[in-house]
Amino acid sequence: MQNYLVINTFVENSNENIRKFSKLAKLCRCSVIDCNFKVIGQSLSIILLFSGTWDAIAKMEDMLEKLEKEDDIVIQSKRTEIGKLQENCIPYAIDIVGPDQENLTFDIINFLLDSDLLIKRVSSSIFESSQTGIKMFTLHMIAHIPLNSSISTIRNEFTEFCDQFNLDAIMEPLK
Repeated sequence: MQNYLVINTFVENSNENIRKFSKLAKLCRCSVIDCNFKVIGQSLSIILLFSGTWDAIAKMEDMLEKLEKEDDIVIQSKRTEIGKLQENCIPYAIDIVGPDQENLTFDIINFLLDSDLLIKRVSSSIFESSQTGIKMFTLHMIAHIPLNSSISTIRNEFTEFCDQFNLDAIMEPLK
């Protein structure tokens, strides 16, 4: 039986830290099920989901404790389980781009949750347009739409919502 461990930490942004955390799976004989390394400001955000036998996961937990003490960092870890597939939902990819506006991420997420979508992944950022210098907003999301929902209604309401904020958006089934 497989056991699962999720970890989360912020460390100094360096290739050595990426190597160190990537190597943990090899040293403990675990598999990396999901891996997210992202530079945020001057820090490196690391989120990893490992799977392995109970003794491999126990070894991983011991190594994480040692790593915390040696590098003076905080690592959050928690044993978890893999969620069951949601057979009653259709996965959709949502991409949005437009001029940055206050509270935009919240407004988008709130609208989609009010539409009964199940949000699985969100990534957003603000960048300066190389053409005009205006601050632009971009968001990528994976969401599940329940089968008993009207996709055309959700799509139309979503388009109207984005038009209110002058956002260009695409909502399409995940392939």
